[in-house]
Amino acid sequence: MTRTQEPTPAPGPPVFLALAGHPLRWRLLRELAKSDRRVWELTARLGERQSLVSYHLGLLRAARLVSARPSSADRRDSYYSADLSRCGELLGAAGVALHPALRPWDRPDPPVELSGRVLFLCTGNSARSQMAEGWLRYLTHDRVRGFSAGSQPTRLHPNAVRVMRAHGVDLAGQRAKHFDEFVDQRFDCVVTVCDRVREVCPQFPGARTIHWSIPDPAEGGASDPATYPAFERTAADLAGRIPFLVQLLARDLTEVN
Repeated sequence: MTRTQEPTPAPGPPVFLALAGHPLRWRLLRELAKSDRRVWELTARLGERQSLVSYHLGLLRAARLVSARPSSADRRDSYYSADLSRCGELLGAAGVALHPALRPWDRPDPPVELSGRVLFLCTGNSARSQMAEGWLRYLTHDRVRGFSAGSQPTRLHPNAVRVMRAHGVDLAGQRAKHFDEFVDQRFDCVVTVCDRVREVCPQFPGARTIHWSIPDPAEGGASDPATYPAFERTAADLAGRIPFLVQLLARDLTEVN
């Protein structure tokens, strides 16, 4: 007599689906995909209690879908950021777990007709905003015009030039500029890459506004050799964010046309 074979228990859903499938966590991820935000900003936008928002942010942080860092403008506050690259990887893996044919497709290149004007702002316009401008021009082959400025411009940091040169991006000849030079100009998007400048950023009517909470790489030490690794981390952070910004610009262009 043969014994009936017990069915093999089906594995549970991938972690990403279990986490992102919760309505509040999904809304949190959608908000953080648009811009880095503080807890009180998230509670106001979602209309939920701070304790509840903080609890679910903790779960997303534990899964490394979200990260947090103290605000450079107010150390009592923290900015939360979504790791969109990791979200994309886990979402693709979830599709493969359901069926091998659901492998993620390669992210398409921006359309040839991509255009636009983006202004990056930080305090000194010495590193972060300059590097972001360089990445945008490089990754879009100058199809999107990048600009940068600061609230208290100083000088272009030599390490910013060195690090970006190692990636094939030339910042030589750039100068630090005050954002007053651009207040009468039109931009499709204004990105603050510094917590301090976000607090004093002027209005740019008609522009999409985004905030990226990125530490100042020059704060880690006085000498160039001491700060160089921080500039490498900044370049990597920006390189991970800029392609998503480009896709956002491409979508906006498609919707307008």
